[in-house]
Amino acid sequence: MDSQNSSIDLGSVSAVGTRVAHLRFLAFFLSCLLPFALAWESMGVLFALILGNETFSQIPLIPFISCYLVYGNRKAIFSEISYGWKLGLGLIIPGIVSLGAGQFNLLSLRSTNQVVLVVLGMVLIWMGMFAVFFGTRAFRIATFPLLFLLFTIPIPEPALSNFIVFLQKGSANLAEMFFGLARVPYFRQGFIFELPTVTIRVAEECSGIRSTLALLITTVLASHLFLRSNWKRLLLVLLVVPVAIFKNGLRIATLSILAIYVNPGFLQGNLHHRGGIVFFVIALLPMALLLLWLERSEKFSSAAIKRT
Repeated sequence: MDSQNSSIDLGSVSAVGTRVAHLRFLAFFLSCLLPFALAWESMGVLFALILGNETFSQIPLIPFISCYLVYGNRKAIFSEISYGWKLGLGLIIPGIVSLGAGQFNLLSLRSTNQVVLVVLGMVLIWMGMFAVFFGTRAFRIATFPLLFLLFTIPIPEPALSNFIVFLQKGSANLAEMFFGLARVPYFRQGFIFELPTVTIRVAEECSGIRSTLALLITTVLASHLFLRSNWKRLLLVLLVVPVAIFKNGLRIATLSILAIYVNPGFLQGNLHHRGGIVFFVIALLPMALLLLWLERSEKFSSAAIKRT
């Protein structure tokens, strides 16, 4: 009789604990909607930016990836949850300040940089709410998916324009190198190449900014999932920009050479407008091979340590 009562009591405690946990998750979810309400007017500007500029088209995917990463490691993250008020408020307060500064344009910024402050504020508030409802231990284990949310923040001006110009220059220089290797005669003035039968200009749209960001996000995610060493992760990430520039220079040179010697329509055809995925795969290949080599070197090192 006593053992039956005891088991019933334990079951009741377990049911109450489950109910409380569900309420905690519901409260966290509702609190994450609060920044949208506080900055509702800026959401239209953000959506217009995402729809009107392909550079920022990846932004809506980032929160889903972060949620998937948290869900995949949920047993470790939520095995011991508590309330982390200090850490949470330390993130929420500056988040509200940033969101308010962007919403009311207190710094007299252009619309893109207003959105930067708003989204930064939202991310800080989300991270702070996570700490508040689940505690510092859960926050520490979920650090990567939480920091991954920073990819939702648009690159501010003039940093974005400067980065695009950097990619333009790098891509033009690599294209020039490929023209030299292919023995294609050319005359270059800045971003303009006068080639036999055609003249091309490496425009901002040809900088490869979108594919570079996609490659960066993919590499950061893959390095986290498959590598344990921070310096190896950093090495892989640092190679993103050189590989992206190499890929973009190769694309410019390939399309130009095909236009010269095969058909001028290659500069306006499907390979130009929709063939980016082909060259993106070309950029992914060396990154994947290096990742595989680094992962195997870690496994080899771990096996050697176990044998000793």
